[in-house]
Amino acid sequence: MKKRNKSGFDFEIDKLTNSIENAISGEVFDTVINKLNALDGKRIKKSEWTFNWHNEIKNEANEVYKLTTENNPSIIHGLISLTDKGDHMYMNLIENAKFNKGKHKLYRGVAGNLIAFGCKISFEKKYDGVVSFVAKTQLIEHYEQTLGAKLFGGNRMFIDTKEAFILTSKYFKDFKPW
Repeated sequence: MKKRNKSGFDFEIDKLTNSIENAISGEVFDTVINKLNALDGKRIKKSEWTFNWHNEIKNEANEVYKLTTENNPSIIHGLISLTDKGDHMYMNLIENAKFNKGKHKLYRGVAGNLIAFGCKISFEKKYDGVVSFVAKTQLIEHYEQTLGAKLFGGNRMFIDTKEAFILTSKYFKDFKPW
């Protein structure tokens, strides 16, 4: 089981889609991202997730969001925890549901969708779309190539305005940050 540690996240961007996409059929599903509510928190079983999302929910500085599809809002495809740093959003955790991980995942585009949402919130808060996070060393190049993320010391990375705009435009067609 993978755990978050000081060296950062272990998420891969499998594909940047305009929503989420069934890995077998290629069918695209419209998504919805909402704040996790108390009922959702009760349905999140520690055995089904790598990270302890209950700790994230309890931390008042964090905002935890879930990704579902429009047609099936009861199935959570992924989670993201964000903290408002006053001038940018910080991504504490991000995770795909177990069924969206690995070689036999059911859906692609979950992590990209959630990160684009973090950028969208950053734009809404007038932070120019900037999102920062800590990456595992072996994934830094992957994040540079897939997200356009930039390194700014150690394993700390950020998504800047231009790249944030590209991501939000892909996932949130009607969103206009300016």
